[in-house]
Amino acid sequence: MGSEKVIEEKKQGQALLTANKEGNSKKLYIESYGCQMNLNDSEIVASILSEQGYNTTHLMEEADLVLVNTCSIREKAEQTVRKRLEKYTAVKKINPTMKVGVLGCMAERLKTKFLEEEKIVDLVVGPDAYRDLPNLLAEVSEGRDAVNVILSKEETYGDVSPVRLNSNGVSAFVSITRGCDNMCTFCVVPFTRGRERSRDPKSILEEIKQLVNDNYKEITLLGQNVDSYLWYGGGLKKDFKNASEIAKATAVDFSQLLDLAATEFPKTRFRFSTSNPQDMSLDVIRTMAKHENICKYIHLPVQSGSTTVLERMNRQHTREEYIELIDNIKEILPDCAISQDMITGFCGETEEEHKDTLSLLEYVKYDFGFMFAYSERPGTPAAKKMEDDVSLEDKKRRLNEIIQLQRAHGLFRLEQYVGKTVEILIEGTSKKSETHWKGRNSQNAMVIFPKGDEQIGDFVNIYVENCTSATLLGKRV
Repeated sequence: MGSEKVIEEKKQGQALLTANKEGNSKKLYIESYGCQMNLNDSEIVASILSEQGYNTTHLMEEADLVLVNTCSIREKAEQTVRKRLEKYTAVKKINPTMKVGVLGCMAERLKTKFLEEEKIVDLVVGPDAYRDLPNLLAEVSEGRDAVNVILSKEETYGDVSPVRLNSNGVSAFVSITRGCDNMCTFCVVPFTRGRERSRDPKSILEEIKQLVNDNYKEITLLGQNVDSYLWYGGGLKKDFKNASEIAKATAVDFSQLLDLAATEFPKTRFRFSTSNPQDMSLDVIRTMAKHENICKYIHLPVQSGSTTVLERMNRQHTREEYIELIDNIKEILPDCAISQDMITGFCGETEEEHKDTLSLLEYVKYDFGFMFAYSERPGTPAAKKMEDDVSLEDKKRRLNEIIQLQRAHGLFRLEQYVGKTVEILIEGTSKKSETHWKGRNSQNAMVIFPKGDEQIGDFVNIYVENCTSATLLGKRV
């Protein structure tokens, strides 16, 4: 269920391990919190520091440099990072030469707190400043605190080849945009990651080619807002209107990029996330229909089923426009799975507006969903201008109603596969049974089946015999 806003709990705070580079003598310990974009950024950081003599370690005690890549999306992520920083302080007493740095989205927001007030960390580096790490580390070794949280208009790290960390060797993520221009009132991303810019399609296709050569079978194109991708020679998305006629005429949008990738690598499976309803063009859906190897799955966050709530959230779509988009997807791609993000209990949400969300869920019957009760994030427009006035009790009840409905729909969607044959890509051994493989079908449903002579990374056809609320169970055809 890859979506960069989706916080995959099992990956939170894992220490990243990469292949050691000969001759590197320093040790780097890096752990990441938050979204897939963050995990991807940690790979970029490991790549930059590998050139500076650092190999990764999973033993914090022996590290010369400890980095934590942070997230500001949810309060829980911030609290976790604070706890981790206390742990680092304790380790520093044993290993006083160890340096500690905070990277990523919290860095921007809490730079003074970390450096001056709490004195836990030696360096603070925002999401666009990773190239500056060598200089910042030099500052730190001279005994000075180092900070760079400048957000850039150009930085896309298009030429830094990420070191793939903790990968299953089958699926990889490729970032195609950075930042976001949508000023949703509940969200901190535009303030922590800056304005939206796209990466050169040539460098994207190069990175995919490298991954295909390394035997990766599935690539997920990533962006805070992936389908508003637009390359016209560089620069911010919002400045496209001032581009020259020739730049406009030769620009590459998301459906064209998807088409290029799927055509050039016909044996590779492609996914993408996260999509924004207002940018999801019918061209993208037609491109998906044209290529077998583009997975029939769209993560399409709606956030609320009520137009009045969507207005307060400053979402650029109404309930009606969203439903029209869903209808178009179902018409052009009848077998497409759709998942949602939903925030319940946003400022001022009435019982009536909550019912609108439930009725939208009934209408779409999503395959999966990521559902949260609203929690106010400091620095967002909502925190500055709106009252977080829905009681915790109401938030919990509404969230529970949404989750129960989503569970029923998820099961309903999975039941449709029983008695059918699906193609899946083997990702590894099932978590619950050593004798079974797990893999996902095009629609992103997890499938478990008994092991035979298959290998990880094989595409196989599975006859679905049964399902649970989260998984399809079957046997190889």
